[in-house]
Amino acid sequence: MAITSANQLELLQTAEAVAREKMIDPGLVVEAMEESLARAAKSRYGAEMDIRVHIDRKTGKATFTRVRTVVEDEELENYQSEFTVEQAKQYMADPVIGDTFVEEVPPVEMGRIAAQSAKQVILQKVREAERDRQFEEFKDRAGTIINGVVKREEYGNVIVDVGAGEAMLRRNEKIGRESYRPNDRVRCYIKDVRREVRGPQIFLSRTAPEFMAELFKMEVPEIYDGIIEIKAVARDPGSRAKIAVISYDGSIDPVGACVGMRGSRVQAVVNELQGEKIDIIPWNEDQPTFLVNALQPAEVSKVVLDEEAGKIEVVVPEEQLSLAIGRRGQNVRLASQLTALDIDIMTEAEESARRQKEFESRTKLFMDSLDLDEFFAQLLVSEGFTNLEEVAYVEIDELLVIDGIDEGTANELQTRARENLEAQAKAALDNARALGVEDSLVEFEGLTPQMIEALAQDGVKTLEDFATCADWELAGGWTSVDGERVKDDGILEPFELSLEDAQDMVMTARVLLGWVDPAELEAEAEEVEDDDQDETATEAGA
Repeated sequence: MAITSANQLELLQTAEAVAREKMIDPGLVVEAMEESLARAAKSRYGAEMDIRVHIDRKTGKATFTRVRTVVEDEELENYQSEFTVEQAKQYMADPVIGDTFVEEVPPVEMGRIAAQSAKQVILQKVREAERDRQFEEFKDRAGTIINGVVKREEYGNVIVDVGAGEAMLRRNEKIGRESYRPNDRVRCYIKDVRREVRGPQIFLSRTAPEFMAELFKMEVPEIYDGIIEIKAVARDPGSRAKIAVISYDGSIDPVGACVGMRGSRVQAVVNELQGEKIDIIPWNEDQPTFLVNALQPAEVSKVVLDEEAGKIEVVVPEEQLSLAIGRRGQNVRLASQLTALDIDIMTEAEESARRQKEFESRTKLFMDSLDLDEFFAQLLVSEGFTNLEEVAYVEIDELLVIDGIDEGTANELQTRARENLEAQAKAALDNARALGVEDSLVEFEGLTPQMIEALAQDGVKTLEDFATCADWELAGGWTSVDGERVKDDGILEPFELSLEDAQDMVMTARVLLGWVDPAELEAEAEEVEDDDQDETATEAGA
């Protein structure tokens, strides 16, 4: 096939038609044609030649050119596309390194093989352009809801036609036992859009908590307008869900607005989610109050929050226990997801039994350590003393307010407590040394003998060992595994070492060992302080 004047305009018409069908830029199709023609020309003139083709965007005329570049003598490798300064003087006046010489060459006759190759190049370029267009169209739509039509099902995954491409609804992203047939309409949440070799991959979800939030945004104008905000969502897809909302307008009830007249708004969301029951809960900055709301419909007697551990204890009446836990633990699990707290539910009787056990263990501690009778030990526990350190180092006036304790008795109690603590410290230190602890760790400021013993039992025996520890290895912490909060026990956690203190101690050890420059730490601290001040000033200005 030769490029003649008769079919020059046909090139442009073909490019326009393909671009219109695939919804891509016609210029990209023309570029693909230029590349395919250049490849065909190389097969005719030689693969080592630098043959380029330009198609006029108005007339469709294809111009074939050969390009040669001027290079250094020692860099000359390809004699067909490069030449030296001396060689270039035959064609150019005053050539310099980097100059190019362009000469037109006759158009080529495209045989059957060359035409097929050109077709493959064009199709490949068009596919790439189509994929780029799809990715650009959908990358900013992640996090929104889309309507599509079911095309087919593959191994439990549903392929959905979303207009400009195909998306996948994986089987684990479907609600319960949902099943779809071809041509069924489906509404989904665009969870992720990825650029991959085989083209853009669009992943849909109907189980994501964000799907419910977006549905409420569509049904409740106050949420769309920002008057009401969805603060948290927890779902057991297809069964039950909890959603926490807050209103920034005192005259609008956030729960009532989401429920709608006669439940019309929430019912529309329920119908879309295959009958999933939804509890709409008012958000509260106070975590215990928010948790009481989150455990609805169960009634809560008392809440005890441990902020550092991210754990909360909830006490409920005996008859409310099953309701608070829910079927197969569903209610408490959803409340835990909603509040991001680890919830421990117990009845009033169980809490009373636990408190009694704590009272008895502390009483026995004082009886054994301070050589007291049961009544005297119980008196100390009743006054709020929980350990020997409190008795040993409390202001003596706090002991004198207890009935039956005079100054002499108070001094004797403190003397016994301090002697007992010193004996415990000596025993712990002796044990640590027996385990091989070095003086560098013993002399490190901030570690008690009991801490050193615990470190030694865990294999931390030198200051270098201590400096390599992570803060959470010492103080403990919480991590998320498959959506569940998992406790990481710290070596020094029984001594109530905070994460911040652990960070400071580890960094101090590294400074002492010369691993970290103190000047760099000070500079970083100043930068953080400056950033905090800038943020404060910005907020004040706003």
